[in-house]
Amino acid sequence: MATIKRIIKGDTVKLISGASKGTTGKVLTVLTKKNAVLVEGIGILHRNIKPSQQNPRGGHKDIHVPTPIHKVALVIDEKTSKTSRVGLTKNAEGNKTRVARQNKDKEIK
Repeated sequence: MATIKRIIKGDTVKLISGASKGTTGKVLTVLTKKNAVLVEGIGILHRNIKPSQQNPRGGHKDIHVPTPIHKVALVIDEKTSKTSRVGLTKNAEGNKTRVARQNKDKEIK
């Protein structure tokens, strides 16, 4: 049985703390074991590469650093950038669905 997650791939989220506070982006990946998410355009760092036999000149590359999931909030209205906490409720058939708490428990599509 698949579990329902509060934040899933494809959601638009807003950072609520940290250096990039207030920026929004799309979730690329949810890392459940690390309780973190990869957000598009946020958490890109520059890493220097030491020269090796495969790469004799060395160089640099950009890496994507995950953001802790407790630092993001789901955006429910993209025009006003309003955020909400996410809850889980059971519907009439007994399946779990995601609901937006600040929207009076309205179901999230």
